[in-house]
Amino acid sequence: MEGRKWEDLSNDILVNVLGRVGMESLLLDVPFVCKSWYKARREPQCWEHLIFPTFIKPYSGFNCWEDIWWELEIPDWGFIKRLAMTYQENLSVTAFVKFIVNRSCGNATIIELPGGCTEEALAYVAYDCRCPRLKSLAVGSYNEYINGIIVKFISRWKNLEMLKLGKYHLKEIIPQIGLHCNNLIWLSSPYTYIGKEEASSLVSSLSELKYLDLHGGDFEKEALVMILQGCKQLVQLDIRDNVWRSIMHMQGFKDLMLNVYKGVWMKLDTFDYIGRMVEASNEDVLSLK
Repeated sequence: MEGRKWEDLSNDILVNVLGRVGMESLLLDVPFVCKSWYKARREPQCWEHLIFPTFIKPYSGFNCWEDIWWELEIPDWGFIKRLAMTYQENLSVTAFVKFIVNRSCGNATIIELPGGCTEEALAYVAYDCRCPRLKSLAVGSYNEYINGIIVKFISRWKNLEMLKLGKYHLKEIIPQIGLHCNNLIWLSSPYTYIGKEEASSLVSSLSELKYLDLHGGDFEKEALVMILQGCKQLVQLDIRDNVWRSIMHMQGFKDLMLNVYKGVWMKLDTFDYIGRMVEASNEDVLSLK
């Protein structure tokens, strides 16, 4: 008995499957399989998770050494190269972001922006209710300019539950996040300075956070204490590879921090003097229980 063919699947099932394959396959593989797949991948439901490549760059030829270096540094370099070779010199960040967002027809729930994203592209995502269902937004580490202006747009994403920023001055944006994003439970802002002002802003505006990623940050001792005491809903705090201001070699630092942790009902397996926390096999991530 001959089995069913993929191209014979109902459109609803195809859309469900194709919505999980990712942007690279939707753009560069699926359209060339058969007519039914080409038709199905145009459905907005296939474009709910918009994970853009790390970079978008026009094709200018790739030599073997460039390939080797980028493949080591950028996990999705293959996608970036295929995209550039397909669209040649017509590829631009702004046009590509607009094109993909239009495909979603307002259904996008997750967006990870590409490096070098422009203000025009970000505004396009934010305005005119183009992404009213957006729950997760990642700006990325390669968008320092966008990080500086995102505060202008944060009020447009009232359903956000997860937000990932690059290096950012948190005290400028946290009050706006707290004012407009009442559902936010996960915030990531690595390699950021965390002083008492930033910590105070976190505690007063986002005290209901459950997941906080501040790895690689530059901490003041009092700032960490304020966060731990004020954000009582935290279940995970990532403080890997931090710079500890004035406390790295402080005598009794371990005992001091353990006393703070007890104050927020925290169980901690190990803690060392450079701010690296280890719980079971999950190194560098602090879990609160």
